[in-house]
Amino acid sequence: MRLLHTMIRVNDLDESIKFYCDVLGMTLLRKKEYPSGRFTLAFVGYGSEAEQAVIELTYNWDTRQYDLGNAFGHIAIGVENIYEACEALRRKGAKIVREPGPMKHGGTEIAFIEDPNGYKIELVSRQRKS
Repeated sequence: MRLLHTMIRVNDLDESIKFYCDVLGMTLLRKKEYPSGRFTLAFVGYGSEAEQAVIELTYNWDTRQYDLGNAFGHIAIGVENIYEACEALRRKGAKIVREPGPMKHGGTEIAFIEDPNGYKIELVSRQRKS
């Protein structure tokens, strides 16, 4: 078994694809409309679905807004240098909701950004400490 994808519902598919591809640097892997179900699926990620887990963006044509609820936490992305990554994302218009720094109860450096739908994305420093 392996993890294939995480699905999130989005309010504006074009805006979400732009965020995940242009701001976070993912690639649009595939996109398909389902007219009989009145929805569109778009899959984005950093590599092939055959090798990596990806994000499925689900756009329901007749729904304009979702309640995010309090059960879903966040998506996590590893970055080499969290401070440089946050500055680069800020220049691309990303909304940083937690500035980079050490985790409250640990040493890992993290930050949080928010996508256009309000989903939180945690950036986790993958930088090796010597």
